[in-house]
Amino acid sequence: MSNPMDDPLRKIVGDRTAKVLADHLGLHTAGDLLHHYPRRYAERGELTRLADLPVDEYVTVVAQIAKADKRTYGRGSGVRLEVVVTDGSGSLTLVFFSKAAHAHAHRLIPGRRGMFSGKVSVFNRTRQLAHPDYQLLDADEGAEKDALDAFANRLIPLYPACKQITSWRIGQAVDTALNSLTAIGWEGVGEPLPAALREARGLAPLPEALERIHRPRTKADIAAARDRLKWDEAFVLQVALARRRAADSALPAVPRRPGQDGLLTAFDAKLPFTLTDGQRRVSGEIFEDLAAEHPMHRLLQGEVGSGKTMVALRAMLGVVDAGGQAAMLAPTEVLAQQHHRSVTEMMGELAESSGMLGGSDLGTKVVLLTGSMGTPARRQALLDLVTGEAGIVIGTHALIEDKVKFHDLGLVVVDEQHRFGVEQRDALRAKAAQPPHLLVMTATPIPRTVAMTVFGDLETSVLDQLPAGRSPIATHVVPAAEKPHFLSRAWERVREEVEGGHQAYVVCPRIGDEEEGKGSGKAKAAKKDKEPGPDDDERRPPLAVLDVAEQIAQGALRGLRVEVLHGRMQPDAKDDVMRRFTAGEVDVLVATTVIEVGVNVPNATAMVIMDADRFGVSQLHQLRGRVGRGSAPGLCLLVSEAPEATPARMRLDAVAGTLDGFELSEIDLQQRREGDVLGQAQSGSRSSLRVLTVMDDRDVIEAAREEATAVVTADPELTAHPDLRSALDSLLDADREEYLEKG
Repeated sequence: MSNPMDDPLRKIVGDRTAKVLADHLGLHTAGDLLHHYPRRYAERGELTRLADLPVDEYVTVVAQIAKADKRTYGRGSGVRLEVVVTDGSGSLTLVFFSKAAHAHAHRLIPGRRGMFSGKVSVFNRTRQLAHPDYQLLDADEGAEKDALDAFANRLIPLYPACKQITSWRIGQAVDTALNSLTAIGWEGVGEPLPAALREARGLAPLPEALERIHRPRTKADIAAARDRLKWDEAFVLQVALARRRAADSALPAVPRRPGQDGLLTAFDAKLPFTLTDGQRRVSGEIFEDLAAEHPMHRLLQGEVGSGKTMVALRAMLGVVDAGGQAAMLAPTEVLAQQHHRSVTEMMGELAESSGMLGGSDLGTKVVLLTGSMGTPARRQALLDLVTGEAGIVIGTHALIEDKVKFHDLGLVVVDEQHRFGVEQRDALRAKAAQPPHLLVMTATPIPRTVAMTVFGDLETSVLDQLPAGRSPIATHVVPAAEKPHFLSRAWERVREEVEGGHQAYVVCPRIGDEEEGKGSGKAKAAKKDKEPGPDDDERRPPLAVLDVAEQIAQGALRGLRVEVLHGRMQPDAKDDVMRRFTAGEVDVLVATTVIEVGVNVPNATAMVIMDADRFGVSQLHQLRGRVGRGSAPGLCLLVSEAPEATPARMRLDAVAGTLDGFELSEIDLQQRREGDVLGQAQSGSRSSLRVLTVMDDRDVIEAAREEATAVVTADPELTAHPDLRSALDSLLDADREEYLEKG
């Protein structure tokens, strides 16, 4: 018998509603609809606060009608109905015009309560909903009373909705689906959790959990339902990951154990400093992984300058010692060149093979490979890789190209991993005859990476010591719209830093020489189709480097040496600006995020980030890592017009509140969610998790991992668990299956 949860929604709710649910909420089957859980519940008699309603958002409120009046306009030719609803904290006006005013007047009378849905606007300084959808909750007319009795004595589910379909219409569709399944006794509905697990942990059967979460009578019903449904999500996902781990452990990676007196030993002996305790600990974890016969898959997280490169270099030298090659992938040419320069300087004569003048008997060639290299140098680098002459290669996306062949690739190191997609990392790993070991490095992991570490699918090493010689960075939010004088003070601080012998960065989201109207048709269409949200910003385009540089050079920073740097400049021009900034010949550098990584100017102590709310948490953390790199303390000012208490402003407050990159990632994860842990979305709407939250439900996730590992170890093909296998097939479509395999 087929599973009725797989039935298309059109069979249950009709073609028209099914199309809206599919097009706007991505719900296609009965199962999709029943797993579209309420985001919160209104209690009968509960007063939802109206005082905090955001303008230009679509909302659903539960409130009581305080008064209702018909008024005329247009010299008596038109009529409008104004209905004021209240919840004790504030009021909201509902407005209906013309025929609608007459049609609704007899129902919307003082004393009655209802759910009202629409887009909040402001007219004459009063918040209002024009022609809102509504459903009354205390009707006493016969047929309507029967229809609304379902709301009596229980909690009212409020669903994630959209402009095209309201919360209560989704609720009506859910009721229809639940009734159809109840009528057949839920026959054929699979139970993904093994019975023994369910009984041992006191979890409700799936039909009961779905009934309780959509039709709760008490808050205890909701809690019990959520407990069960969290386990569904955690367990099925952990089974997918456990099967992947089992497959990975069966892959034949080459163990890479460094020799007793080889290249690594020679390198350690010539170091002019002692490794920190953290570096020694993390190196030990990595070398233990490299010695295994299955591929390492490890995240190395540490602040900018905390010694990640040294740890990665020692891992690469260990692999070369063991007869393999190592590749480091960097997101920009600037960073690739910097890594190549610092690695060759640290290695000295060990960065040349014995066949080269001045080379060491233990040495290995270290080559650079980027897109802008000349043909002769590029040809030589490719030859050194395929013959094995070069043990270490450092490069950009150019490493991924088909022409690049390795003699024996044993380790892939990815720097600033949030700048690369899984596809790009996988393309480089595919260049090895057997799966190579993988080490990814970052200062601030993206939410999906944090999620994968919580799920136990990514081993993590953390360097959490402040690097020697680095100064702390003070970060402050500058609310330019609320307090314009704070922005004036920000420019004064920049001038003070320069007068004290230091330099400053000013960062903008845009260059400013884009063609006006380029792509405007698509942009307008996208804006038209998108619902407004708290982070949407239609005030103006993002601030631009060229505009801001001109304004401050002629205004607040007049008399200082101001230059610009952005990605569309010619390479020679960029190099010239950076050379002069590094040499102290430029006071203020106005730039895009081209300076995010790979720029090291210890004398730069201040950074002003304009429209800071337009950047992600990870970017902001990386950007401010450009200051405070010397003995003088750093200052980072986050300029924003985002209103207080909005998600955008809260992100900025979080960045200002901590210098801990991993803590910031967890905050980012709580705000944006973890993305599709099994898919390519890195955060937000495409998450396969609906009730499970990574940061709050770690205990469930860890317990589910143990249970899933036990099930997969005993029954790798899940032959004794057909319902679990079906749930897994539903979770893993073809794209997710491929993505999971690539890791």
